[in-house]
Amino acid sequence: MDGMSGPHVIRGSVSLPEAELVWRFSRSPGPGGQHVNTTDTQVELRFDLARTEALPEVWKRRALERLAGRLTDGVVTVRASEHRSQWRNREAAAVRLAALLAEATAPPPRPRRPTRVPRGINERRLREKKQRSETKRGRSPKNWD
Repeated sequence: MDGMSGPHVIRGSVSLPEAELVWRFSRSPGPGGQHVNTTDTQVELRFDLARTEALPEVWKRRALERLAGRLTDGVVTVRASEHRSQWRNREAAAVRLAALLAEATAPPPRPRRPTRVPRGINERRLREKKQRSETKRGRSPKNWD
């Protein structure tokens, strides 16, 4: 699409190839007056994740696994209809798709290293509990003779 605001970067030097994006336009639902009733402002953007060559193989496997619930025959679909102009909806859909793929291809988080509570902290907690207990015991009515 000539004039679109450049390539939509997923992460690093990897971006969405314009040739692999399939755009579909339709009328947006909801209020908006006469203009909305006559123009196709809703945008549906499709990207064939299973057959793309733009993503590294590791990223592709990771994305296919993480987006399995969203995919239809290996194709991920994003819709945008929040703006009144088709142009802005196109931008929103492309940005949303890039963000979705960036999140799906992100490396898994590092495993958590289990840690222990230091003995000093535990001892201090128990000492403070005992002190609080003594304070409260001193308030009880049986000592008020």
